Amino acid sequence: MASFPTLKTGVVAQYPSDRERQFSTQVFRFLDGSEQRFPGYGAPLRRWVIRLDLLDDAELFDLEAFFASEGGRAGSFSFTDPFDGTAYANCSFDSDELALLYRGQGRGAAVALVKENR
Repeated sequence: MASFPTLKTGVVAQYPSDRERQFSTQVFRFLDGSEQRFPGYGAPLRRWVIRLDLLDDAELFDLEAFFASEGGRAGSFSFTDPFDGTAYANCSFDSDELALLYRGQGRGAAVALVKENR
């Protein structure tokens, strides 16, 4: 399985990047007004917004090539959480678009949305 590319410094993300956890609860409402709740999945799903600035051309090319090889959100890869170093084996991009910005030599930027799959 492929791994999310690291920068030449060995990190996956730069600051400010974000992470969030998503919970799922199914609610059944009855005619008498009472409710019954069930978890949709046992553990929360994780999602990361990876912001990268001051990338050189090779790092931007690697990220763009990785995104294309995964087919956007169709692919699956391992991702290491930049906040705590935990590796998640089944992740994918959360969008079919990758925001890349070329500002000049050694000044590229990118924003990637990564989510954990079940």
